[in-house]
Amino acid sequence: MEGPVAAPRLAPGDRVRVIAPAGPVPRAEFEAGMAVLGQRYQVLYDGAVLSRDGFLAGDDVRRRSELEQALTEEGSKALFCARGGYGILRLLPGLDQAAQALARAPRPIVGFSDVTALLFWAVARAGVRGVHGPVVTQLGKLPSEDVEALWRLLEQPTPPPLGSLRALVAGAPVSGRLLGGNLEVLTRLLGTPWQPDLRGAVLLIEEIGERPYRIDRLLTHLLLARALDGLAGVVVGDFIGCEEPAGTLGSPSPSALEVVAERLSPLGVPVVADAPVGHGARNRALPMGARVTLDATAGRLTFLEGAVV
Repeated sequence: MEGPVAAPRLAPGDRVRVIAPAGPVPRAEFEAGMAVLGQRYQVLYDGAVLSRDGFLAGDDVRRRSELEQALTEEGSKALFCARGGYGILRLLPGLDQAAQALARAPRPIVGFSDVTALLFWAVARAGVRGVHGPVVTQLGKLPSEDVEALWRLLEQPTPPPLGSLRALVAGAPVSGRLLGGNLEVLTRLLGTPWQPDLRGAVLLIEEIGERPYRIDRLLTHLLLARALDGLAGVVVGDFIGCEEPAGTLGSPSPSALEVVAERLSPLGVPVVADAPVGHGARNRALPMGARVTLDATAGRLTFLEGAVV
């Protein structure tokens, strides 16, 4: 069975669209990121991206309308999410026509965290690869090497390998499609029509602000739901702020990575850590839905495909 397709590659100066489908967007970080993005591409956006409705960037009608327009308009070559937060899950039921439009005119969706839901949606419903990478509010703070990696992923069909990974669980080299993102969002798709099929996949996970026992709970939920059956391997990004506060459990708690290794080792698949991906100081852009090879012994993730052609 064929996998998700790659979108046409971008070139400097191409038009791209910025949207805010999730949480409210802080102006200062948005303007700093837009300055970086605007140096590379011609950026289109509506002033309503700075809307706020409680913990959302405007109500569902505004955010869904903006997303649908971005996925159906002619001329823009990629869709950048302004930030994550929360809110995309609320939009998924109304996006069937947008999925058809994206399938007809593929373009990469760029983002992470809450955007995990939209990246899975694009792969499953439209059959189009995306980019697990920086949101606009991150771009002004990232090291130049991560910004350049994002441009390269959008403009070149074969990304360079990701090295310096550390084996948490050893195993022979495996290949599969890279899928994943935020662990909490991934578990919230279980039991829905958008639950991802991870059979044969190399799963990427990252997280922020979840204590080790909560990481255990999230992974155990995936295991009990049989959502990880047939998984090929796992790549672990940053787990930021996931330490147990001192003295809260009465004895030393395992670390988040120790929990990951203990929970996932019975799967019998390689698990590697230290990918510079997620909510930390780094966020290396990776092609979601592309075929990869994971070599835990060498500590390397090799991309057999990219996000674009």
